[in-house]
Amino acid sequence: IKPHRLRVYAAMIRALDRSVGRIMATLEEQGLAENTLVMFSSDNGGAGYIGLPGVNAPYRGWKLTNFEGGLRVPMLVKWPARITAGTRVDNPVAHIDMMPTMAAAAQAASPHGVVIDGLDLLPLASQDGAQTWSRETLFWQSGYYRAVRHGDWKLQLSERPQKSWLYNLAEDPTEEHNLAASQPEKLAQLKALLDQHKASARAPLYPFVAEMPVAVDKTLAETFV
Repeated sequence: IKPHRLRVYAAMIRALDRSVGRIMATLEEQGLAENTLVMFSSDNGGAGYIGLPGVNAPYRGWKLTNFEGGLRVPMLVKWPARITAGTRVDNPVAHIDMMPTMAAAAQAASPHGVVIDGLDLLPLASQDGAQTWSRETLFWQSGYYRAVRHGDWKLQLSERPQKSWLYNLAEDPTEEHNLAASQPEKLAQLKALLDQHKASARAPLYPFVAEMPVAVDKTLAETFV
């Protein structure tokens, strides 16, 4: 396979696939597959530095950005005893939901005095649960670069450079048309949500220690200024 970076990426995917396969085979061999909850996801979209322009297609952006190419990843959940094979859920969820989901599956109580931001995803596996799912808002933050999704609307805010990106993901899932200038009321609404979230948050346990430019629409294999 050419170029070299494509060979490396293909090898990484193959190694991951083999490792997951070994885990699943072991569950089968030990008779645990039917009643074991398995969750598989990615912590972010593909990185621009690997130089593969279509890795997050059709979505825009890469790892290190809050564009959909950096945030939108699949989450696969397998539990034959509880979840019907082929069930598909389109409600946006987040990795903060994985821990409470696993705790609920194990019938483990939440720790006393600790606020859990995530929600149990298991009700979403039923049709009624998907229809009654009530959470509308998700947040992301990396230093002074923040994002919020509320319903189908998504706002990204950056302080360096100072910029707002506002998109209606139902109409523009690939984030091509920035509506920050034309939708001031929606911009203000989502900014208020970000401000409320910031005011209630604690300081990061691991503050950022470096700053760097990140290209949104070009990989490191392409020339950009």
